[in-house]
Amino acid sequence: MKKIFITPLIVSIVLLVSCQDQLTSEPIGATTLEQAKSAPTLTSVEQSVNSSYELLSNRLNILAEWNWGGGLVFQNDFVMQDIASDDMEKKWSPDGDQPWMDDINNFTFTSTNGGPNGLWKYDYEGIKRVNIAIGFLTSPDLETLTGITTARKNQLLGEAYFLRSYYYFSLVTNFGGVPLILAPVQTYQEAFTNAVRVDKSVVWDRIKADLVLAKGLMPNSKYSSTTEKWRVSKGAVIALQAKAALYTEKWSEVPSLVDELGPLGFSLNANYFSCFSTSSEFAENEDIFVYDHQSGTNPRRGNGICAPLGWGFFAPSTNFMNSFEPNDPRKLYTADVPNQNINKMLGTLNGGNKGNDDAPTNKIYMRYADALLWKAEALNETGNYSGAIAIINQIRTRARNTVIATGGNAPAGTLPDRPASTDKATVKGWLISERRAELGFENQRMLDLKRWGIAKAVMTAHGKNFQDKHMLYPLPQSEIDASAGLLVQNLGGY
Repeated sequence: MKKIFITPLIVSIVLLVSCQDQLTSEPIGATTLEQAKSAPTLTSVEQSVNSSYELLSNRLNILAEWNWGGGLVFQNDFVMQDIASDDMEKKWSPDGDQPWMDDINNFTFTSTNGGPNGLWKYDYEGIKRVNIAIGFLTSPDLETLTGITTARKNQLLGEAYFLRSYYYFSLVTNFGGVPLILAPVQTYQEAFTNAVRVDKSVVWDRIKADLVLAKGLMPNSKYSSTTEKWRVSKGAVIALQAKAALYTEKWSEVPSLVDELGPLGFSLNANYFSCFSTSSEFAENEDIFVYDHQSGTNPRRGNGICAPLGWGFFAPSTNFMNSFEPNDPRKLYTADVPNQNINKMLGTLNGGNKGNDDAPTNKIYMRYADALLWKAEALNETGNYSGAIAIINQIRTRARNTVIATGGNAPAGTLPDRPASTDKATVKGWLISERRAELGFENQRMLDLKRWGIAKAVMTAHGKNFQDKHMLYPLPQSEIDASAGLLVQNLGGY
């Protein structure tokens, strides 16, 4: 297989070979530009879409071999959204290992930090692969050349549009306006033309437009494939539409989109931990979009994030553990402090998968409880306080009725229903607390704090040096240098 090299954005979007910053591990299954230019086959089309998912994986070393400082050992969402917040510490016992993570935690990072650098590279590599797939799938003679059915072509194209939206969602929420690359770039001149940031509103418009395209192409069912349940579904598309509407404060659009998920088969599980347990994957009703990790495959597709858990990474903050209400079953399902196990990340309650760099634990990106709380937030913003409170109480009811991790039921009076209120701030406070308890260690906390406009206050109270400039992460300095100044850094003295 021809090796693909990663360089700063200028070169990586061109897909040309460079002698600098090359990948030290081959991206198995990725489609090269040479292959994209040749006549497509059914195999190459399928492969181009499947490889586009990989950048959402927690597999170790997708883009490099043990490049810790560059943020390329694994996806950095736990670092940038959880460690950066008041929920998570880098390690159970501070030891100076991986100081770039400490810099994220302490808000002393610069534009050379591995967190934003790694996220940028993961997302743009994903976009590069997706654009190749879309180029295949929009070829007018694809069915004749490959024998692919119209239904399968539409499904794969819908998946590709969704994946491009998801990668750009990650970029715009972390960096603001970014270069918008919508097709494989053929020359260096095209690369420089494209290496210019567009306003964030343009990125959001593209995200939403791609999701509209994706929605019209996906089968009207819970799973787009009964034999490959991990693939993007219509529910995943609708959920990301709702989340995009939420983040752009299109409040009136959110409830109706969330309401479309129920008829497709999504609902709250009876047990809170069913979403995360390896024993119930694809046998429950709440997870909307996940990355399907599997052990023992060739090429590997196991969840490598369980490996650093064995090295002592990703510990809950005392503040986070103390934020749970008394007897909340979600507390132990999230983290077992005496045994130093992050149960939600492991997918087990006994420490199973800890230290396993090829674990089968799926990575959850969107689930129904999260979507319901988006709806509650939108209802509160539009003055439907009773509707918002009813959803918050629905989440609390499921939590208090969940069998506790050690067996039995929570005592009477656990997580009582929130009372009626017509005070928007009060309901918002309940929502903020509920999201923290429900979604802890699911890479949502820092994004939530920022979009609510309370990140600086919460982080300051937590003893962190959060400044206004930290509302966005800095663009990687290597990308700015490679663009000859075309890329402009976020404000704030990075």
